[in-house]
Amino acid sequence: MSGASYAELQATSNFSFLRGASHPEEIAMQAKHLGIAALAVTDRNTLAGVVRAHAAAKDAELPFIVGVRLDLQEPGLSLLAYPTNRAAYGALCRLLSLGQRRAEKGQCLLTLEDVHAHAPGMIFALLSEGVEHLGSLRQRLKAPLYLAVSHHYRGDDRERINRLAELAHKHQAGLLATNDVLYHHPSRRVLQDVVSAIREGVQVSQAGYLLEANAERHLKTPDEM
Repeated sequence: MSGASYAELQATSNFSFLRGASHPEEIAMQAKHLGIAALAVTDRNTLAGVVRAHAAAKDAELPFIVGVRLDLQEPGLSLLAYPTNRAAYGALCRLLSLGQRRAEKGQCLLTLEDVHAHAPGMIFALLSEGVEHLGSLRQRLKAPLYLAVSHHYRGDDRERINRLAELAHKHQAGLLATNDVLYHHPSRRVLQDVVSAIREGVQVSQAGYLLEANAERHLKTPDEM
């Protein structure tokens, strides 16, 4: 290793139903193998994968960060949330339980107001698809807030990330680099395409733009990141 340091703070496991294509244990072990400094598994509106990921990370002596991706009812608004202490972890569990009680089994209905009410002790990162909310969130959210950015590998990354960096600077929010991981190893791209097609109710051959645009959503070495 060259000495580069990188923590992957946005990894989706198969506990995000029909989204992730790797078990939490596989993500943790591959992160250790690649020399990643720390790992957060951030499944969608659930902490279900955290226990297995934490156990595997502990066995591998890999620093592990509890996290979750909160997909909210406001269109395009998603936040990564990381509790910093036991009280905040309890608040996060209550927040998720609140959303699950409102919805059908397997669903979770949460609003930004719910997040505001459970924010103390959390660290948040806004996903860049909801960047138009950055200013209002920065003003109202009583917790540290970052803007999460990832390469999309579609030819516009330099311009897009520069623009996001300017917005983050304007609103005094730090940038958080992630790879928006959906599987632990490039070979799982095929399985990720299959689960995406199942989620969308189409055959893989007919899925087209419903699938990920490339095979880059896997864990990478600190040097690559």
